[in-house]
Amino acid sequence: MKIAIAGGTGFVGNELTDYLAENGNEVLILTRSKKESDKSGVRFVEWMTDGAAPEKELEGIDAFINLAGKSINDRWTEENKKEIVESRIKTTREVYRIIDSLQKKPEVHVNASAVGIYGTSETETFTEESAPGATDFLSETVMKWEQEAAEIGKLGVRTVFVRFGIILGDKGALPAILLPYKLFAGGTVGSGTQWMSWVHIHDVVRLIHFLIKDSTIEGPVNAVSPNPVQMKEFGKTAAKVMNRPHWIPAPGFALKLALGERSILVLEGQRVIPKAAAENGFTFTFPILEDALSDLLKSK
Repeated sequence: MKIAIAGGTGFVGNELTDYLAENGNEVLILTRSKKESDKSGVRFVEWMTDGAAPEKELEGIDAFINLAGKSINDRWTEENKKEIVESRIKTTREVYRIIDSLQKKPEVHVNASAVGIYGTSETETFTEESAPGATDFLSETVMKWEQEAAEIGKLGVRTVFVRFGIILGDKGALPAILLPYKLFAGGTVGSGTQWMSWVHIHDVVRLIHFLIKDSTIEGPVNAVSPNPVQMKEFGKTAAKVMNRPHWIPAPGFALKLALGERSILVLEGQRVIPKAAAENGFTFTFPILEDALSDLLKSK
């Protein structure tokens, strides 16, 4: 298959590019800077710069994956929050423009999203059938992003919203979460009862590939392990795998002072189940947290 990826140089994009190329696909990564790829089956296409016309090189693509958007891991100042939203809207509109201009439309468009759309809860369980929460900045942002991406479906292109949970890998949130344990200072974060819907990076890229190939799937798909855990359990499991103590708690008020509004990412959560993936026959390589962490930390 010939697959275009916006955001192909980020955490998920890098892993996805390698996986797709290794499985015999041709990958075109949209980038703002001209560069040559050192990977077989991968090349870069300039976009969102003056004079760029990526559609000339994307004719004949089978799939378009949009992972582009400003990181949510920076402090949520009003300026950063505005950029987080606008970056997603702007890039998604450019994806729409490109697809609309193609003589032959791709078979599928996969747009990144997040389980944050459901809002936070310690008691509810969320599936793709659950209504959006729209109770905080993250859920509102994801709602706006999906609404924009849904316009591409009106072009006759099967559109999937892959809603990421906390992705565990060499980059992303995991290194920061594990740092206290490496320093022998790990412990329960906040109340410890907040849910963490996590997923191994390997299962993320496998799921995206699965969604591209299965022509019957569209709409939201939760990219999370079928076994979410509460934060206290996550910490105890990490301590066990790393052979470190789990003893110094990180109180919620301290994290709120340190992280500001962004503390919602660690102090609140949601219990999310991958119902659509399961019903369509996708199986996770790492459905159990201890196995996932053991795999990720085996070479550390």
